[in-house]
Amino acid sequence: MNLHVFWFIIMAVLLAGYAILDGFDLGAGILHPLAKTDEDRRVTLNAIGPVWDGNEVWLVTFGGALFAAFPRAYATLFSGLYTAFMLLLLCLILRALSLEFRGQRESKTWRSVWDIVFFGASFGTVLLFGVAAGNSLQGFPLGADGEIRLGFFDLLTPFPLMVGLFTVVGATLHGALYLLLKTDGAWQQKLRTWAKGMFWVFSFSLVAVTLWTLKTVPLALENLSKHPWAWAFVVVNGLSVVNIRWALARGKHLTSFLSSGVSLATLAALFGLALFPNVVVSNLDPLYNLTITNAASSQKTLQVMSVIALIGMPLVLTYSVIVYRIFRGKVKIGPTSY
Repeated sequence: MNLHVFWFIIMAVLLAGYAILDGFDLGAGILHPLAKTDEDRRVTLNAIGPVWDGNEVWLVTFGGALFAAFPRAYATLFSGLYTAFMLLLLCLILRALSLEFRGQRESKTWRSVWDIVFFGASFGTVLLFGVAAGNSLQGFPLGADGEIRLGFFDLLTPFPLMVGLFTVVGATLHGALYLLLKTDGAWQQKLRTWAKGMFWVFSFSLVAVTLWTLKTVPLALENLSKHPWAWAFVVVNGLSVVNIRWALARGKHLTSFLSSGVSLATLAALFGLALFPNVVVSNLDPLYNLTITNAASSQKTLQVMSVIALIGMPLVLTYSVIVYRIFRGKVKIGPTSY
């Protein structure tokens, strides 16, 4: 396989892994204010407490892969969208602080403040990722010099905002389905009711975003036409979304959560297909696009990185499996809990 294509696929896998794993704990953060008792809020925090930082490894690895495999794209995005990336980093930092600081004092006011920070940082992180995805599909004012000159508020146009809100809905549903696995009692019942309603919002917004994307990103249909096998992602995505509702109605919480994960994975694959072979799209002139060829590192660099990836990826997956196995089952609040 062409190493340029190989690394584009690796980045899509890392993006999918992050969407599935950090998606549910970001969704849990958005749902956090719905818990009315301190115990239910602690249960929510402890449902994600042992795994959230490991989940973010996928994002760090994605950034590292972009830097090493496609350095021109990395330089263009991180210099041109500096304010947006700093705001995203702030949200990620505040989210971590709220998780660790909330339980340090018994004060109701103290905990309420950190609850607000936790919700705001989780919501902001998901929204910013969605807006970034929407702008990536829509394209940037990228010129021949390889630079993006764009203010932060210039990113908030209708299509990216729609994608951002859809991402928030998807993460919230995914988080609710995960929390169903970790909770019981009245809080679980409330989450089940919320998940059933959120499913319909997610389904409607999925259709709306899909139609708008097909209108905005002609390359999406073009790549599906060139690669008929890619329609399998569309079919699997549709079936997985339907299966979420089927499993929810029958109380099969693990099945519904796994179906949600498959849905997010196929959406990440379709996002990659809509961009391919581009890494950064110019809406000024396609000649200025940064592709997997003209934005890539040298062949030798890609070869060395491929060896590292083939060794490192199984280790990361093994670690993740072990952690989730150790912390499986319902959450129980103890002396060392958040």
